[in-house]
Amino acid sequence: MKVYGDSNSGNCLKVKWVCDKLALPYQWIEIDTRKGETRTAEFLKMNGAGQVPTVAFDDGRTLAQSNAIIRYLALDSALIPSDAFAAAKMDEWLFWEQYSHEPYIAVCRFQMVYLGKDASELDPEKVKRGYAALDRMEQHLATNRFFAGGAASLADVSLLAYTRVAHEGGFDLARYAAIRRWIGEAETSLGLAPAR
Repeated sequence: MKVYGDSNSGNCLKVKWVCDKLALPYQWIEIDTRKGETRTAEFLKMNGAGQVPTVAFDDGRTLAQSNAIIRYLALDSALIPSDAFAAAKMDEWLFWEQYSHEPYIAVCRFQMVYLGKDASELDPEKVKRGYAALDRMEQHLATNRFFAGGAASLADVSLLAYTRVAHEGGFDLARYAAIRRWIGEAETSLGLAPAR
C-alpha cells in the first residue's frame, strides 16, 4: 500500500506509527500540502477532500481520515482491545481527539510552526480549549496508565501525535506530570524516539 502523508503532520504520523508497530509493508509518499500537492486532479481522485493522510491499497481502494485508517490497519491486533467495552472506550477517545483536542492543540502548533506566529498571536479561545483538553487527559492519566485498557491502544497513538509536540504550539506541559509520564511510556511502546 501507499501512504500519502506529510511527515510534519501528527495525523499522518499516526498511520506511519501503526504501520511500523505492526510491521505492515508500505511505501511512504511525502506530500507537501503547502505547495498544493493535495489539490491536483490525480490526488483528488483518491481523496475528494484533498487531505492527508490518504492510503491507496494495491487493489485500487483508498481510505482517508487518520483515525479511520489506523482503525482499519490495526484490526485484530493488540492495538485494539479484545474486550468490547474497552474497544468502545478506545473509540470514545478517538472521536474526542478529533473534536476536542486536535482542533486546538494541532491548530495552535500549525500557526506557530508553519505560519510563524508568536504564542501571543494565537486565538485565546483555541489556547483555552487546548488547555481544557490537556486537563481532561491529565485527569484520566492520573489514575490510568493508558487511555483504554492496560496497554497502549489506538487511543494512545491518536492522542500522542499532537500531545508530544504541544509545546510547539505554545502549550506548557510542565504542570502535567501524568501526561509527561504517559508520553514517555507511549513513545517507548511504539518504538519512537522521544519528541524534541
